Amino acid sequence: MSDIIHLLPDSIANQIAAGEVIQRPSSVVKELVENAIDAGATNIQLIIKDAGRTLIQVIDNGKGMSATDARMAFERHATSKIRSAEDLFSLHTMGFRGEALPSIAAIAHIDLRTRKEEDELGTHIQIAGSKVESQEYIACPVGSNFSVKNIFFNVPARRKFLKSNDTERRNILTELERIVLVNPQIEFSFTDNDIEVLRYPASNLRQRIVNVVGKNFNQQLITIDIDTSLAKIKGFVGKPESARKTRALQYFFVNGRYMRHPYFSKAVTAAFEPLIPSGENPNFFIYFEVEPDTIDVNIHPTKTEIKFENEQPIWQILSAAVKEALGKFNEVPTIDFDTEGAIDIPIHDPSKSVSQPKVNIDPSYNPFKSPSSGSSYQRPSHDWEKFYESFEKEKSNPHNIEPDDTNLFSQSHYINPNDDLNNRQQTGTEMVVHYQYKNKYILTSVKSGLMLIDQHRAHIRILFDQFLNQIRQKRGVSQRALFPEIIELSPSEAAMIPYLMEDLDAVGFDLSNLGNNSYAINGTPSEITNINAVQLVHNMISKSVESGSDVKEEIQESLALSMANAAAIPYGHRLSDEEINKIVDQLFASPTHKHTPDGRTIISLIEDDIIDKMFR
Repeated sequence: MSDIIHLLPDSIANQIAAGEVIQRPSSVVKELVENAIDAGATNIQLIIKDAGRTLIQVIDNGKGMSATDARMAFERHATSKIRSAEDLFSLHTMGFRGEALPSIAAIAHIDLRTRKEEDELGTHIQIAGSKVESQEYIACPVGSNFSVKNIFFNVPARRKFLKSNDTERRNILTELERIVLVNPQIEFSFTDNDIEVLRYPASNLRQRIVNVVGKNFNQQLITIDIDTSLAKIKGFVGKPESARKTRALQYFFVNGRYMRHPYFSKAVTAAFEPLIPSGENPNFFIYFEVEPDTIDVNIHPTKTEIKFENEQPIWQILSAAVKEALGKFNEVPTIDFDTEGAIDIPIHDPSKSVSQPKVNIDPSYNPFKSPSSGSSYQRPSHDWEKFYESFEKEKSNPHNIEPDDTNLFSQSHYINPNDDLNNRQQTGTEMVVHYQYKNKYILTSVKSGLMLIDQHRAHIRILFDQFLNQIRQKRGVSQRALFPEIIELSPSEAAMIPYLMEDLDAVGFDLSNLGNNSYAINGTPSEITNINAVQLVHNMISKSVESGSDVKEEIQESLALSMANAAAIPYGHRLSDEEINKIVDQLFASPTHKHTPDGRTIISLIEDDIIDKMFR
């Protein structure tokens, strides 16, 4: 009987490793740029074509490699960063697995040109599918020039499941921003299809954040800087007024590496809770420096999830640091004493005698005597009969509630009480009232009980359907602005505008490019009034980037939902009878009237038997 266990060929083993390390073009970008940083580069150029499908090129001015090192770099488990097992727990570099380059070479065509400063000639290596096709000496600048072409050319199934170019480009920008934000001392540039779209010059940390997010954000940054025996924490949090609906501007870094950490995120969010509205998220850029042996970066293949040895005490340190920063910059409300009217407290003098205070009373004072006539006090007379008449009138008409007195209900005759959700017919004989309860809910009677409608969410559902239909039909009406507003975008946001412009135009936005990542908002959708157009456009771009939509329909839904959330009737708004009728009518005209587009409940029903049990 023959043996059945055998070793895999290197080409197959490398493809399996590539599936773990290289998931999409952005994975290649991350590995190559991090290698350039570890090589001591001060200038890194990223060039892509067709969102990385055709070309991913990273050029750096780092220390380069010798001919032997350049060849060994593509062997599995070859690394310059580990000598013993102890080195795994004291890493100060970005990567060490020794699998990135061989994994990339297994699924793409590689062209490497590299030279060390002390060498006269550099090395040129060409690899395709893990096979070295050529290696020769050439003249080239100091550093490394990696060109990765035709990613997944020999794994058609993986190439087939790549997302659209827009999505893959967003993923590349996201990875680049995470690296850029933690390496301000390095100059970065990004060229997309032969057009340079981003350039970040070397700068300090604050300036780098402003360059990435946008220059208007400079005034919103509050400094954090605390040094303890467990961790050194520095960075910035945004002022409460800069909070956003999305979490796009929430960054944690540890020892120069981007990480996700929901536990630490709660520490920052908790510090902001009294200062920002519910549903909004603070912005932060927080950098941790800890001893490498107190963290484990190997719990996730991409090293974005990191385990801390001292999570709980660091959580407390982080929370205290954020609260201190907010308080230091007067972002936490404080009591402001009026010093002009302050009481002068004398200094105690032991040589002076202190007498006990005396209370003066008037023994002749009689509170039951009138001060003018001196006669005994008499109770005022009341017309009890008129008071009783008013009570009887209210008793005979219990539904006669004055809105001005209660400020709880607004009533509207509209629907048949025997109608259910799916069979509603207006009749002239049997009518029931709608009530607006506390300017937040619409109450109405249906066949099976009492229905409560959330007015804000109902309006979101209605507006979402309208905006989405306008985008798809390209018939949105724009209302021209008397004075156009200027919106300044970050480089990454500006890079997304060309891919959203068609849908923004279809819904009624009129944007014109002013250059330097600035746009003029010349018109807004006619259905939207009394909103901050600049903030709305920011939110729509952030939502689209954060959702990572890979098809046009999902991008359109994201834009429609952002606009609906901004334009919907807020809680606390008093509705007229006509407005209540219109909301109820339009809501039930929607095929999905029970939930908002993002899944929140619009309608709740209290059934008759539950109401009956309350009075048993």
